[in-house]
Parts: sequence; C-alpha cells; structure tokens
Amino acid sequence: MRSISLFFKSVAKSLLLIFSLSLAGVITAHAQDVAEGAALFKSNCTSCHNLDRKVVGPALKGVNDRHDQAWLLKWVKNSPAFIASGDAAAVKVFNENNKLPMTPFPTLTEGNILSILAYIKSEGDKPAAPAGGAAAGGTAVAAADTGVSDFMLIGLIVVIVVAFLIIFALNRVISTLESLLLRKPEIFAAAEEEEEKSEKDNFSGLKRLAKNKKFVFFVVILAMIFLGSATLKEMWGIGVREGYQPVQPIKFSHQLHAGTNQIDCQYCHSGAYKSKNASIPSLNVCMNCHNYVQATDKYDGQISPEIQKIYTALDYNPDTKVYGPNQKPVEWIRVHELPDFAYFNHSQHVSVAGIKCQKCHGPIETMQEVYQYSPLTMKWCINCHKETEVNSKGNAYYDKLIAAHDKLKKGEKITAAVLGGIECGKCHY
Repeated sequence: MRSISLFFKSVAKSLLLIFSLSLAGVITAHAQDVAEGAALFKSNCTSCHNLDRKVVGPALKGVNDRHDQAWLLKWVKNSPAFIASGDAAAVKVFNENNKLPMTPFPTLTEGNILSILAYIKSEGDKPAAPAGGAAAGGTAVAAADTGVSDFMLIGLIVVIVVAFLIIFALNRVISTLESLLLRKPEIFAAAEEEEEKSEKDNFSGLKRLAKNKKFVFFVVILAMIFLGSATLKEMWGIGVREGYQPVQPIKFSHQLHAGTNQIDCQYCHSGAYKSKNASIPSLNVCMNCHNYVQATDKYDGQISPEIQKIYTALDYNPDTKVYGPNQKPVEWIRVHELPDFAYFNHSQHVSVAGIKCQKCHGPIETMQEVYQYSPLTMKWCINCHKETEVNSKGNAYYDKLIAAHDKLKKGEKITAAVLGGIECGKCHY
C-alpha cells in the first residue's frame, strides 16, 4: 500500500510541475509577443502613426477591431499592391489619408506583424487615465479590460502555489534539523566551543602581531608602496577624461537612435566622412524625423519634453507647423576633447582607414547618455597604430601613394603636390 501511495504522490508532483511550467510558458510567450511588438512598433511605425491620434497615418487604437487579421497582414506587407488589387477597404483607407500609401514592410515576418498587432491591442485596451473626477468612467473601462486581468489572476495563482510548495519544503527541513538537535545535542555544543576558542585565538594573535617589529615594518613599507602607487596613478591621469559624462541640455539617447532605430552615425555626424571634425548636427536634421515623431504615446498624449526643447529652440509650433523668428542654438557640452597640440582627422580614419566609430567611441549604440569611452591618450593612439593593419587594396588614397613611389623608383620627377602637399589641412590647422 505504501508503494502505491508513493507512486501516486510522485505522479501528482510531476503533473503539478508540468502544469506550472506550461502555464508559465504561455504567460511568458504572451509577454514576449507584446514586448517584441513594442520594439518593432517603435522602430518601424512611430514616424507615421500614433495610438491615440492621427499623425501622417491614422490612429491605430482599435485597428484590430476595424479590420480582420488577414486583411492587416496584407496591408502591412505591401499596401500599394493591396490598393492596386482593388480591395474596397484598402482603397477607402488610402483615400481617407490623402492618398498616401503606407511604406511596404517586406522584411517583417507574419509573426512580427502579429506581435505589433498584439502590442497595439494591449496598449489600446489599457484604461485611459481619469481626468479630474472621472473615476467612474475609468472604472468602467478597467472592467472591460478582461484579457490582462485573466493573466494577472493566473499568475497570482501560480505564485501562491509555488510559495506553498516552498513553505512545505522548508517545514520539512526545519523538522529534520530539530530532530537531529534533540538526538545529538553534543554536536552543536562542540561547534559553539570551537567558535569561542577561535575568536579568542584571533584576538590574541592580532596582539602578538602588533608587538612584532618586523611585521609592523613590513606593513608600513606596503602602505608606503600602495600610497605612492595611488599618487602616481592620480598624477598620470591628470587631463585624461575617460568616463566623462556631462549632463546635456537635451537628453539625446544614442541607444534609441543608433541602437533601436539603427540610424547610421553619419546621418547626423556627416562631417566624419569628409572633414577633420565629425560635426554636431543642426536642429534641422532632428526635424527631418521629429516633424512627426513626438513620442506622445509615452506622455499621455503630450509631446515628449525633450522633443519640445527642440521645438522651443527653433520657435516651432507643432500644431501649425510654422517656424517663428526667435530661434536659438542648443548649447551642447563637448564630451571628447583633445589637447590643442594634438591633430586628429576624422576623414583620414573613417574614409581612408575604414575605422568604425565604435573603435574610439565604444559601444555608442548602447549609451543612453554619451560618455568618453576611450582614454584618448598618446599611448592609446600609438598602440592602436601599432596593432592596426593597413589595407591598401581598392583604396584610392594608397593607390596614389603606390603610383608616386613607382615614379620615384623610375627616376621621374615628383612634386609635393602629388603627395597631398596642397591640401588645406596640411598647413591650416
């Protein structure tokens, strides 16, 4: 009988474990779909769409109710082709939005699109924040949001079951320890005595060491070496601003722009390819996107405070889309600054050598706020020059140098101009 009981207990535990894992998997999969949809929505849709209001395209809240899933998949994949096919609903949406076709997204898989739709539904089902005394209306909306409540309830049940199992296991362990203590109390008594002796021995040992002149002398020497090394390190680091991260007037996130949205560095810093300085982009470059992208979905329908700073500097009215006369530049704080006696040319490294921005600036696409990643010391630059191999194949700059050297070998006349002697940067710093 006992073996049968143990068998049923093991089966019950296995079934409970499988049920818990399956339930956790379902909840996790749902959360991952919405999380993936949020990331895809922000990187592909926010330039033209908002959940609650029309931007370039219509507001997307409730789009899952207005159209069926198959229709939405065709529309997102290739709206121009869908409109050309003569679909009545597609043509109607096209006409209602000034006959502007939506950009096709052939790279998005069906799963990607469904994740975006799940995110839109999840955000659209959330209750609106009550304004003033509109608590009753907020309660009604919250009551209608049954999907999220079900998942929260199931998750709570799972947590309670897991907590119950943990408490049960701890009770068993405590009971076992109590029984052991009652059977063999001398084990714990001996352990306590050993701890007391060791404490006394440690204390007396420290006293003996303090009276040992050789030991004290050795400690003093070590302290002097440590303090001297620390002082030398601090002096050596004077003027090195590695890790420097000033607070900028606008909290521009490279993580969002270069990382999530994958905007190329030279879209903003166009000077890096053709001149000494990478250049700070003008606010007109920002407005190429932020004419429409305002991040209102994160601020209860209001324009992002950081984007509003751009509008304020340009004296721009986002409602009328008109620029005023009281424009002023944004006073950015420089992060990477070389000494006056050091010459560095971005184009030489970016265009000729093909060096990536991350080589000097670090993982810039992951930085919420930019900081100086590399020390930019002379030693650091020299080590890079020693390790970096020169790739001259297919490089017009080195092709000219090789041609000039070939002429020198043949005894032909070569002027300084051939070797770049009339370039502006050779003389004008």
